Amino acid sequence: MLFNSLEFLVFCPLVFLLYWFVFRRAKWQNLLIVAASYVFYGWWDWRFLLLIAFTSLMSYGSGLLIERFDGNRRAQRAVSAANIVSNLAVLFIFKYYNFFVDNLGTLLMSLFGYQMDWVTSNIVLPVGISFYTFQALSYSIDVYQRKVRATHDIVELFAYISFFPQLVAGPIERATNLLPQFQRKRRFDYGQAVDGMRQMLWGFVKKLVIADNCALLIEERWNHFQDLPGLSLFLLGVLFTFQIYCDFSGYSDIAIGCARLFGFNLMRNFNFPYFSRSIPEFWRRWHISLMTWFRDYIYFPLGGSRCSKPKAIRNVYIVWAISGLWHGANWTFICWGLYHGTLLFIYNLLGVKGKQQHDVAWGRYLPSVKELLQILLTFFFVVIGWIIFRAESMQQATSFLKAMVTNDFYNSSAFTGGTYLLSCFAVLAIEWLQRDKQHALQFPSTKPFNYRAVRWGVYYLMILLLYIFAGTGQNFIYFQF
Repeated sequence: MLFNSLEFLVFCPLVFLLYWFVFRRAKWQNLLIVAASYVFYGWWDWRFLLLIAFTSLMSYGSGLLIERFDGNRRAQRAVSAANIVSNLAVLFIFKYYNFFVDNLGTLLMSLFGYQMDWVTSNIVLPVGISFYTFQALSYSIDVYQRKVRATHDIVELFAYISFFPQLVAGPIERATNLLPQFQRKRRFDYGQAVDGMRQMLWGFVKKLVIADNCALLIEERWNHFQDLPGLSLFLLGVLFTFQIYCDFSGYSDIAIGCARLFGFNLMRNFNFPYFSRSIPEFWRRWHISLMTWFRDYIYFPLGGSRCSKPKAIRNVYIVWAISGLWHGANWTFICWGLYHGTLLFIYNLLGVKGKQQHDVAWGRYLPSVKELLQILLTFFFVVIGWIIFRAESMQQATSFLKAMVTNDFYNSSAFTGGTYLLSCFAVLAIEWLQRDKQHALQFPSTKPFNYRAVRWGVYYLMILLLYIFAGTGQNFIYFQF
C-alpha cells in the first residue's frame, strides 16, 4: 500500500480510530499494529508476508536462544551468526542472486565461452526487504551485545519489525529505541499528534508536488541526454538531486509523523543534508538510520578509524562498497558507494571530520562566504554522485558525465525545467528558515505563528498545492531497495 494512495487515506484513519478507541490496552494495540502492518505490506503481494514472517520468527527465536545460553558466549555467538546468515541468505536470494549469476555468467563466457543460462532465474524483489531485514538483524545483534533484553512476547517483536509507517522505506529503527515503546502503555498526546500531522503534510508536499513532478521531466530528458548541452545536463542532475531528496525525506516525514499519531517516536532520518559544508557532514545528515547502522554494526567492528591508516582506509571502502550494494544489485550503486568512500578518504586526509559544533549560519540568517562556498562545493560533489546513482549502467553514467564536459555548454531552448528548479529552491528556502527544527512545519510559538489564522493559512496553502499539482502517482524511489 502506498502512502500516496486513496487506500491509505482510508486505512490510516481507520487504524487510528481502532487503536485509540477500541484496542486501548497495549497488548491489544500491538496485535492491531501487527494485523494492520501485514495488511499494509500484503497489499502488493500477500506472498511477501511469508518472508517478513520468516525473518520475524528467526529473530524472535534467536533472541530467546541467546538469552537461554547466557554465560556461554560461544553458543550465543553461534546463534547470532546463524540468524545473521539465514536472514542475509534470504536477502541475497531475492535481491542479489540474478546480479551475481549474470556477472559470473558474463565472466565465464568471456574467459571460457561457457554459457550459464541454466542457473538464471526471474526473481521478484519484495518491497522494502533491505529495510526490515536490517531492522530485524539489529534486534538479534543488540540482544547478543546485551544492549537490549530478549523479548518473550512474540507480538511485540512482530510489531517492531513490521510497524507499517516505516516498514518499506525506513527509518531503520533500533531495538533499543523502538522495542521498548511497544512494551509500555501509550497515551494519546494531542500536541504530538498535531505535530505528526504537520510533518506528514510537509512530507506529502515534498513527495507529490516536488518529487513526482520532477520525475516526469527527468524521465523524459534522461532518455536522450546526449542531445543536451553541458549546463542542461548538470541542471538535470541538480533536478534529480532534489527529486531523490524530496522523495525519500518526504517518505521519512510521512512515516515519522504517522508513527507519532500512534504514540511512537521514530529516529530522525534526515537533517537538512543539502546545507552540509562537507561530504562527511552530508553523510551525518542523509539517511541517518542507515549510516549509523553501518557505522555501529560494520565499521566499528572492523576497527573503525582506531587502527592503522591502511586498515582505516580499508574499512571505509568496505563500508561504502556494502552501502552501494545495499541500494541495489547494479554496478552503478557500487561505484556510487566507492565514489563517496573516496571523497570521505580525501576529506579525512585533509583533516575534515564532519562533526560540526553548530549548524551552518548558527544564530544568523545567512551563511558566511566561506560557509556558502563549502555548501556549494559539497552540493556539486553530491550532484555528481547522484548522476551515477540515477544511471541505468556505468556506461550510461560515464557517457552522461562525459557529455557534461564535451557537449556545447549552453542552449537557451534545451532545458525547460526552470519552473521545477524554482519550486525546488523554494522548498530549500523554507527548510533553511526552519533548519533548527525537526521539520519545516514545526512552527515556533512566536509571532506570527502563534496566531491560529496564520497556521491554518499555511495548512490550506499546502493542501491547495497538493490539490493542484499532485496526482502523478509515482512510487517512492527507495521502495526498490
